[in-house]
Amino acid sequence: MTSIRHNADAESGGQVLDAAREVVLAVGVRRATLTDVARRAGLSRMTIYRRWPDMRALVADLMTHEWVRVADRFATGDPVTSAVAAVRALRDHPLWRKIVEVDPELLLPYLLDRRGASHEAMLALVEAAIVRGQEGDTVRHGDPARMARAVLLTAQSFLLSGPTMLDPAGPDTPDGTVGPVNLDDLDAELATLLERYLRP
Repeated sequence: MTSIRHNADAESGGQVLDAAREVVLAVGVRRATLTDVARRAGLSRMTIYRRWPDMRALVADLMTHEWVRVADRFATGDPVTSAVAAVRALRDHPLWRKIVEVDPELLLPYLLDRRGASHEAMLALVEAAIVRGQEGDTVRHGDPARMARAVLLTAQSFLLSGPTMLDPAGPDTPDGTVGPVNLDDLDAELATLLERYLRP
């Protein structure tokens, strides 16, 4: 009986997160309500309230679910290529773009005050990749936990602030040595930073 209930809870939790994603993509976080999510999920409001007391708590779980799912796709690779690929994938993620464009204040507590569940999960993934690299002699020796934090902080800054460092689109200079900086250029610089930081 317990396993059946657990499976039902997991299934309804997935339904709720899927519905929450659809609602947030449609109207943004500030205009989304648990009633909207319940309606879209085909569940009662009380089913949702038992697990999430308000929309902010639900969105926090949704962000963790989505960001970790993206990062997990690259979790078994080399830490440098994985970090750059995760930054690119998150930057293009529709939920990430919606929150950054419409409700960026939601991200501030996780940038200034505390680590969230997404940070903890990503730190674990990065740390595991660093340990694997150290065991295979592709990553320098050092404290994996400390190194993982440095990698995550660096990648996070490129993800969040990268767009502020772009140049307006325009033609390259005649000699081809200097021109507009685009996201591909910044991703290449991120890879260089991480290579030099992590390699033996």
